[in-house]
Amino acid sequence: MEINTRTDDVTLTPEPLYDETASYTTSIPNSNDGTTDETDVYYPVLLESNTETLPIVLFLQGALIDKSDYSNYASHVCRYGFVVVIPNRKRLITEFNIEGLLVDTGLINDVLKYLKKTEKSNRDSPINSIIDTSKLLLLGHSWGGTIGLSAINDTCTPILCVGSFNRPDELLAAAFFGTSLPEIGDNNAPTNNFIPIENDGLPIAIIQGTLDGVTSPNSEQKSYDLIQTPPKAFITVYGTNHYGITNEDNLERRRNVPTLEQEIATETIARWSALFLRATVLDDRDAKEYVFNTGNDLDPNVTVISETK
Repeated sequence: MEINTRTDDVTLTPEPLYDETASYTTSIPNSNDGTTDETDVYYPVLLESNTETLPIVLFLQGALIDKSDYSNYASHVCRYGFVVVIPNRKRLITEFNIEGLLVDTGLINDVLKYLKKTEKSNRDSPINSIIDTSKLLLLGHSWGGTIGLSAINDTCTPILCVGSFNRPDELLAAAFFGTSLPEIGDNNAPTNNFIPIENDGLPIAIIQGTLDGVTSPNSEQKSYDLIQTPPKAFITVYGTNHYGITNEDNLERRRNVPTLEQEIATETIARWSALFLRATVLDDRDAKEYVFNTGNDLDPNVTVISETK
């Protein structure tokens, strides 16, 4: 494990790169059933003279949670230099007997294909000149994080995906909140055994809230331990529950009452997610120093465990 202790000429807590953000809604074809997924796209507002291109971040939301509930989180993330895409994918999972907003691994390839073929060629699109379609990153919450870990692992089961799936070469890193990758038992329920994550060096961060209450105890830690190759990070946010990443706490589905203010929790989760991606994919020196060295001491609301290459 490489430990970087150098602190000269680095920003102690890296600030967002952009002040202003914007968003729009589009429709992305669903290869599963021929319908379309209504999708929100968030992007930083760049100066006209700017020639920079930004990585794509696909956010995989939690089960039955609408894309709009993540607007604050997405806006925070895109200010660090990303285009954030959040589709609403509806489907029926007969094994669980539930129907609604439930992402699957196939969504990853559908989004990448759409951005490459449609948005990049659409001169009226506000992101056509700023997205870098060679860099696809994942963020996710709960069920969406499980789908993301499955995609990285090239694991496909009828519950997690529809049809076949192959991890695209453009997928370079991921950060997930309130999630793990458990084995599924004969009764289609998660077990206490967890699947080793063959990430082939693809960087992964797992973030948990100390008052989660929805995920099984220590499940995030167990999946973090099973990430086979660094870089990786395990970030614990104190005082937030399973819904610290959404605009508002979910009063109906929560099991614990958070003690950390919602706005602080959301910003904290977004900041650590974005800086982990910048550190590992964009080789951002300040972000790397913060995530893997100093941030653990600078942020009073978190504890960090990490490994670098």
